[in-house]
Amino acid sequence: MTDIPRKNRKPLVDSPWKQSASRPLREHSAAATDAPRERKPLRPSGELRLYGLNACRAAFANRPQDLRKVYLSEARVADLKPVLAWCVKHRLGYRVVETMDLDKLTGSRHHEGVCFEMLRHPPKGLADLLADLPAAPAPALLIWLDGVGNPHNLGALLRSAAHFDVAGVIVPTSSSLDLSGAAARVAEGGAEFVPMARVDDVPAALQALRAAGFDVVATVPAGAADLYASRLAARSVLVFGAEGEGMSRELIAAATQRLSIPGSGRVESLNIAASAAVLLAEYWRQTRR
Repeated sequence: MTDIPRKNRKPLVDSPWKQSASRPLREHSAAATDAPRERKPLRPSGELRLYGLNACRAAFANRPQDLRKVYLSEARVADLKPVLAWCVKHRLGYRVVETMDLDKLTGSRHHEGVCFEMLRHPPKGLADLLADLPAAPAPALLIWLDGVGNPHNLGALLRSAAHFDVAGVIVPTSSSLDLSGAAARVAEGGAEFVPMARVDDVPAALQALRAAGFDVVATVPAGAADLYASRLAARSVLVFGAEGEGMSRELIAAATQRLSIPGSGRVESLNIAASAAVLLAEYWRQTRR
């Protein structure tokens, strides 16, 4: 990877990575690395490669101290001038690169001309999540994902969750679901505002939620109470299962309510992201009156 030539103009800001185009960059503590050749790049376990303009802007606005590296296209220089100024001030590396390099760095063509390497949010447990919430009976909404694994569904759900002020998402430790660059891009910045917590012991987690004043609401495709004829508790945990397999019997049995979204019946059900948006909007309508 080589720097893009800057003909007849001065650079916007001086990068600590700036070198002669004839000198290849080498890995060391204060320099950039070349774009990895693999489709899915290796990275330190404590870092996440974010991409997409809104996702990167939200992460920088929310926690600029966690920024580690910036890659961007020439077309994004003006859009990200404050970020580049931060990089210069704090001696963080940034590079203006070609689109094909961003394709390789992100493993995607949907990067929108920017890629940030950020520290991941510190992992949370359910106790941490509950400690951050107002005490009962104050309203609070949580989501529990059981078996959901598609990063794009997670991203769309996080976007809706941020819009409707969801306090957090609960995921079993056994689940492979985690925040990825793809999920963060689809979330359009929403991933910054909805923490994810992992639980090891499902029965203990359900007991802790009940002790904190939460009703557990299982969402099923059909055969349950009509969402629009039901009253949602001010403190609710909405449980969504994987498409096809659905949620575990344990969670269905533990539910205070079982709800379905009424519709024409022409399709079996909505996907996870669409279902979540409908449930969250109805909760908002009922509790914000």
